[in-house]
Amino acid sequence: MLEEFKQFLLRGNVVDLAVGVVVGASFGNIVSALVGDLLTPLIAAVARVPDFGGLSFSINGSQFMYGHFINALISFIFIAGTVFFFIVKPMNMLINKSKRKLPADSPTKKCKECLSEIPFEAKRCSYCAQVTE
Repeated sequence: MLEEFKQFLLRGNVVDLAVGVVVGASFGNIVSALVGDLLTPLIAAVARVPDFGGLSFSINGSQFMYGHFINALISFIFIAGTVFFFIVKPMNMLINKSKRKLPADSPTKKCKECLSEIPFEAKRCSYCAQVTE
């Protein structure tokens, strides 16, 4: 049973997940610092209100702290925008650039019916028997 537990721990998925969690937590700190230290003061400079946390109203003795919600909403928008523009967009550009394009004189073509690769000179698809042009 101990051997099975060792195999489970050393399986690639568990190690990859552990590394992802650690790197993700560290990256979360970086994004939070970027939003808290650079982007939020930028809003404070424009809106002249550094913190919306003090905004509230009362109804029948119940205190509604809507300012805290506004702070959380602004932080979420900034974090989502930061992740999108500084991580997702550049990664998509890298992935698109790294995709290999088939040369024009490729020895194969795609079957129009099943989309499998077949020799260019083939008259029928070897997978679905569709007549090719």
